[in-house]
Amino acid sequence: MTIPAPLAGEVRRVAKERHLTMSRALVVLAERGLRAETEARENLKAAYRRFMKEQEPARKEEAGKDLIRAIFGKDAIAEDTFL
Repeated sequence: MTIPAPLAGEVRRVAKERHLTMSRALVVLAERGLRAETEARENLKAAYRRFMKEQEPARKEEAGKDLIRAIFGKDAIAEDTFL
């Protein structure tokens, strides 16, 4: 398998820090990435369910913001400090 040089450098760093082979470091990093993907998908589903379930306008708005953050990232909504 061929990976870009910057990524290979990071894998080497992880392997060295954790006293792993490059192959094992790749497996560890892939597992971590898959867990992160699964967690993000579950957070998105929970945010969507909360938004759809909420009836009270202020809480629905907050649930909507949480849903936007789940989709686009936690910095997706700029907070207006003047209001």
